[in-house]
Amino acid sequence: MTSTLRRRPAQRRSVERVERMLDECARLLDEVGYEALTTKEVARRAEVPIGTFYQFFSDKQGLVRALALRNLDAFLQRVTERIAAADPGHWTDLVELAVDEFVAMKRSVPGFAVVDFGEVLPTPGGPALEGTNRMLDAALENNAVVADRLRALTLDLLDAPAGPGLDRALLVAVEATDAVLKLAFRTDPEGDPAMIAECKLLVRRYLAGHLP
Repeated sequence: MTSTLRRRPAQRRSVERVERMLDECARLLDEVGYEALTTKEVARRAEVPIGTFYQFFSDKQGLVRALALRNLDAFLQRVTERIAAADPGHWTDLVELAVDEFVAMKRSVPGFAVVDFGEVLPTPGGPALEGTNRMLDAALENNAVVADRLRALTLDLLDAPAGPGLDRALLVAVEATDAVLKLAFRTDPEGDPAMIAECKLLVRRYLAGHLP
């Protein structure tokens, strides 16, 4: 998260203020949407001076970018914890865990249905607002960042050599998962179970051609 901030919070009080602002941003995204979100209202609800807001965030987009990165960090942490608890014996189990965790966050985490890993979705399942596909990194699309982070997380579990082939396969898998899950949430605001099952099947079958 701190890489998206104008200034790194050094003291505990500052860290707590930043987290409160992100929490209120997430709640407001669910309540009023991205377009109606204002920095003034975020600061008011987080009980911080507006000047403090601008010490850490350049604008509304910077705030949402930090929230998206926090969402990604939380997703990866939750997947890591589920892997440790389940001790999956095969990479196909990881597909199940990752999709299930993403769906669970869509259903329960404030703001995640509007801004998961960067793209701003005015309605469930998109389409995304133009210009929000590079929220996590100015040089890379959001899904490329997600694929890279998942690669780092899963390499130890995969009996496969790292390299361009694996990188490309994971990126395609992330793009496919993103597209099908958007369809699932357009079909049903809670995520259509049949579509979610099809998503898992599609990704498992595709990756079977690239992983042992």
